[in-house]
Amino acid sequence: MSSNWSFLTMSFLYGACLGAFFFLGLHFTVTKGLRSRHSALWFFGSLMLRSAVVIGGFVLVAQRDPRWLVPSLLGFVLAREVTLRATSRCSVYREHPHAS
Repeated sequence: MSSNWSFLTMSFLYGACLGAFFFLGLHFTVTKGLRSRHSALWFFGSLMLRSAVVIGGFVLVAQRDPRWLVPSLLGFVLAREVTLRATSRCSVYREHPHAS
């Protein structure tokens, strides 16, 4: 029983790390992309990289045990909320209101 809880906890933390990578990467892309002359390249390249890493990470979790996807996805969503709150006061969003 203890082993299951540790794997579920690790799965949750793994999802949180994937979410942090995805959403902090998105924040980085927005801050750089809005100031770049090649913003489309920033946004497209970032989307491809972030999506590949996150999808690959969830596939690894699902291969181990598909039931572990639920805590991983919960961790991912929690990371979104934490990142959203942490970056909501960023000046780039005040300078470009269409970016929020």
